[in-house]
Amino acid sequence: MLCALPFVAIFSLRGSIKGGNLIYKTCFYWDWCWMTILGLHHITLPGPEPDPRKQYVFVANHISYLDIPLILRVIRRHSFRVLGKAEMRKVPIFGYIYSRAVVMVDRSTPDQRSKSARELIGVLRQGISVFIFSEGTFNETRDPLKGFYDGAFRIAIETQTSVKPILFLDTYDRMHYSSVFSLNPGKLRTVFLPEVSVEGLTIEDLPDLREKVFRMMEEGLKKYNVSWIRPVTNKVHS
Repeated sequence: MLCALPFVAIFSLRGSIKGGNLIYKTCFYWDWCWMTILGLHHITLPGPEPDPRKQYVFVANHISYLDIPLILRVIRRHSFRVLGKAEMRKVPIFGYIYSRAVVMVDRSTPDQRSKSARELIGVLRQGISVFIFSEGTFNETRDPLKGFYDGAFRIAIETQTSVKPILFLDTYDRMHYSSVFSLNPGKLRTVFLPEVSVEGLTIEDLPDLREKVFRMMEEGLKKYNVSWIRPVTNKVHS
């Protein structure tokens, strides 16, 4: 992180687009070194890869702190920006890098949430994809997913940008959300699901779009039998 810091500081002077892209490249190499040293092995499973000629609203499930560095490993052929929590900028050193690499959202007020959405729409209109955790925060329910916020799907419809779901299958096992000290080496599998077109959709279609993506991701997580899903118990009635 300290090695990446001066590059981030310099590149942040190059503007939000060019400088931002250079910051993401810097973070990718930092991320690659960090994961390699810790014995974390990323594997992209066969699936419909995103078209490098298109923009997307990327969405993924969120259940571990490892989801964040994994973003940089799985999205390799697109310039993109991540929607991140505003409170993370308070972390020493990391917070500085974080604040220059993400579009921060403060969910404390509707005005702040709207401001973040407008920033993401501006990013898409400049030819850059965006990444959003639709659950908003960690899924601690033991269900495949917790409820989705509307933001990603509203932005997709307003900009007519396809939604591209991604599944993170092993981050829960490599680092539990309850403690960073649970980190352990091993595989980190990801898989792309088919993109969901929003062509011709209006804001009235948002609930259906959100539900469609939710069901796709839920079924995918069940298919890969991720470890955090609560087992279904069959009750025997006498």
